[in-house]
Amino acid sequence: MRLITSFTAIFLFAISTIVSAQGLGSASGTIKDDGRLAASTKQLNQFFRRFNAEESVDGNTRYNPGDSLYRNPDLRRGFFQVIFDKETSTIPDDLKNQFLDQVMSKTYPQYIRFHQEGWFSEVQADFFFKGKRERASIIFKLQPQGLGYEWIIDAVSFPPFKNLFNKPQGDEKDFLHPLSHELGFMNLRRAFEDSDLPESFTRSSFEPDFLTLFLYEMKQNNIRFVTVTDVKFHFFQIEGWYFEVSQFNRPGFNTGWLISSLVKLNPGDKESIQQYIYDQK
Repeated sequence: MRLITSFTAIFLFAISTIVSAQGLGSASGTIKDDGRLAASTKQLNQFFRRFNAEESVDGNTRYNPGDSLYRNPDLRRGFFQVIFDKETSTIPDDLKNQFLDQVMSKTYPQYIRFHQEGWFSEVQADFFFKGKRERASIIFKLQPQGLGYEWIIDAVSFPPFKNLFNKPQGDEKDFLHPLSHELGFMNLRRAFEDSDLPESFTRSSFEPDFLTLFLYEMKQNNIRFVTVTDVKFHFFQIEGWYFEVSQFNRPGFNTGWLISSLVKLNPGDKESIQQYIYDQK
């Protein structure tokens, strides 16, 4: 296991000092902050700053280019001690160390950027659909808007739509005879009235647009939003790696937005993981 640098040790000592200085209780009996907020990564924007080492240990000061501690390697290594989930995730130490060696390379350090492609959000939300509560998985991405940015819905996976377009294959698939045009396509009755699978008559590469269908049903008041149940973020910005960031609300100090999954990518893995997340496989 790699040795922690002296600066990292100072970082961890500073965290513990903040925690003890803000301990529970006082002479007046008032309950004070127990330091959990100082140690936890409270907001996703703070996760970005800690990953890149762009803020102070206590989170009260942001560092900008030109500041002596801006992206300081030792400060950054200290932050990496607190932005991984250590209680429930099973990320091997050797894999984590390979990742840290790459992102903290002296010749080519790598950082994550809020307004850069290569990351997106996955939101789980409940809806009422035709009287039944259903859970949807919605993918959000950032896009430029005016002088700033906005989150936009990029895709949706909704269980009631999952098997709605199970297009038959091979000999099981109905088709329109290649001479249908000679009949003025009068045999369209076969596709539009006699068949329960009109998608059989579409091109071989046909893929249903579930997002359009979801929005249409919402406009028809068949889908009504209830609540958000979970949010996570997927990152592909570090070359050759994928990691997931989830929120942990629990006692102790390993809380907030933390890296919950880490994968070293082989050729083709990025596309496979994205396809799995988008539920398009």
